[in-house]
Amino acid sequence: MADSTQNLFRDNEKHANNYAAYCLRCAAVLSALMWILNILGFFIVDKVMMNIIMPVGILFFLLPTLFIRILGAERKFQKYLIMLCFILGIGCMAGILTLQMILAWACPLVLSCHCYSPRFTRYTLVAVILCMLCSFYIGLFYGVWDANMMRSSEVINGAALRAEYIREQAAAGDNIILRTFNFYYMPRVVILVVAYLISATLSKRTHGLLKRQDKVNREKERISTELSVATQIQADMLPSIFPAFPERSEFDIYATMNPAKEVGGDFYDFFMVDQRHLAIVMADVSGKGVPAALFMVIGKTLIKDHTKPDRDLGEVFTEVNKLLCESNSENLFITAFEGVLDLVTGEFRYVNAGHEIPYICKKGGVYEPHKIPAAFVLAGMEEMHYTSGTMQLEPGDKVFQYTDGVTEATNKDNELYGMKRLTGILGENSAKSPAELLFAVKEDLNHFVGEAPQFDDITMLCVEYRAAMTESEDIK
Repeated sequence: MADSTQNLFRDNEKHANNYAAYCLRCAAVLSALMWILNILGFFIVDKVMMNIIMPVGILFFLLPTLFIRILGAERKFQKYLIMLCFILGIGCMAGILTLQMILAWACPLVLSCHCYSPRFTRYTLVAVILCMLCSFYIGLFYGVWDANMMRSSEVINGAALRAEYIREQAAAGDNIILRTFNFYYMPRVVILVVAYLISATLSKRTHGLLKRQDKVNREKERISTELSVATQIQADMLPSIFPAFPERSEFDIYATMNPAKEVGGDFYDFFMVDQRHLAIVMADVSGKGVPAALFMVIGKTLIKDHTKPDRDLGEVFTEVNKLLCESNSENLFITAFEGVLDLVTGEFRYVNAGHEIPYICKKGGVYEPHKIPAAFVLAGMEEMHYTSGTMQLEPGDKVFQYTDGVTEATNKDNELYGMKRLTGILGENSAKSPAELLFAVKEDLNHFVGEAPQFDDITMLCVEYRAAMTESEDIK
């Protein structure tokens, strides 16, 4: 945890150092422009002094970029070195433009906020105050003559002449050194302290926000990791190895599930009830994410556990519904379809609890929706009684089942994929094996949806009854 936070602040300092170097490069460009304009006569600053001081200040502004190029921006001491160059650069120029550079002294404090370190901002304030004091008194002797500070409209140039003038004024009772400190320097120190308090508060608050952001990010990483594990666990719970029953030639089966989130509420299942009965299950839990996935596990387990060779599927769903209603504080429900194929006779018994109707493809024909009655959803109402139905399948017949994530998939124009399009793509691929069929449907679905986000789980299953099983094989 500590290492993660330190890395976060170290990365932030690296970006802050690069940004500070960029700001100082901009300051160097502006300083060079002022220098050129002064040479051209736009300002009244002594050209000799400007020609000495401005290159030095510009050099200080450009040094951080050089240091970063050589040492890199991630060194711990870099921010102190950059700020020192900034303050010294301002100090050099303030020596000849004392009062004109007043606003510039606040810039280091503002720039220090980007490091989100109140202590660094405090050190910056101390350095600014000391350097500003030096520049004030250097400005008295070398800077632009200020009539208000000196109380004289007569311009006196030269350090020796100004020193003599200051001594004469002191002898006459006007201590310019002390007056400059009290009436020029101290008020600006107070302003800088106020600016520091604002900057320090900003640094402290941002520092706290950054720590909270780091905590949130680490929590998100933990949840993401756990969801990845949950996704894998969910995938492992669904039959996913194909061919699923390589030793059985009586049927071929294939299924896919693509969750809208890391974990989904859809599920499919298929298993041998006994040697001659194959069960298939397709279901959709209301809601998405972890709650739906957990409810899915319960529903899948109950359906499989209660499916027995000689038990009516209506009774299976009636019992499962009762158990789900007893432990459903989140008010979730499941739409489910279960079918059991007798591999000897081809009888296909089924029960439907509010789920999509299946598609049946007779040998040599095309897939057509098989209208069957749909009872109420599982876990939706206690004391519900479900009734099973039956149909006859012949070798070569196929059953396709799916969840509403297929038909309700939407494209960027908010159009639904729909039953009509599903019927069409199934009809075009009726001769294909279950695996090839599901691939064709998914490909057409992806083409239709395009870049639009997936809002619902997409689950499909197809089983082909290839050949009847003999009674002797069942006995074995």
